[in-house]
Amino acid sequence: MTAETLMEDIDGLLDVWVDGWAGCRGYSVERVGAFPAVDRDDTVKAREFFAVDPSAEDFATLAQHTREVPGRLLTVLTRDPQKYLALGDSEGLFLNSTSESMMIVDMDTQDTEDPWLPDDDLEVSYTVVDGSHRAEVRAGDVVAASGRVFVTNGTVAVFDQIVTHDDFRRRGLGSFIMKSLAARSFEHPVETGLLLASADGRLLYSHLGWQEVCAVVMFSSTEQKPADI
Repeated sequence: MTAETLMEDIDGLLDVWVDGWAGCRGYSVERVGAFPAVDRDDTVKAREFFAVDPSAEDFATLAQHTREVPGRLLTVLTRDPQKYLALGDSEGLFLNSTSESMMIVDMDTQDTEDPWLPDDDLEVSYTVVDGSHRAEVRAGDVVAASGRVFVTNGTVAVFDQIVTHDDFRRRGLGSFIMKSLAARSFEHPVETGLLLASADGRLLYSHLGWQEVCAVVMFSSTEQKPADI
């Protein structure tokens, strides 16, 4: 699927992204009516529901499912976040995050070759776990940076959990991980890349040619610290 196609069909984009994101983390995807859902057993220990610009009626239904169990999450992709902030408040949900964005890239613009590590004191390793390609940079016993990518729908690479240790920031490791994962993804006929970007990550990804698709608003059934997405 091309980036242009997914930009025009955000509902389809959500389904593809959820499948790839779940693949990165080993989750199983189910559907609640028309909406995808996953059980996040390894992190927040609760179910998360997803929707793109749901109607007020659909949002109310999803909010009801979310409120049924403490810690459940509802994540909405939208180009009108203020609308859902108001709906979340009226449905008794707690706002978890408004800082993420969905981002996309045409993989033809990305490097196909493995990058060079920026420092000689670092080592990189690659593994594949249940189809999820993982890259990890270490400085001795410390994980300096890491990330994952999963190819879904045959042609869409979903990147996830791109993390750089605080002590190793501004050394080019975020770019290194992204380029390394891109090279892994080219083992498949990928056309498009997707990821959910934090506020801090958007600058890096924009520098690498990614563009924002829409805002992401996350709600919870209980008041809590921002979710580890």
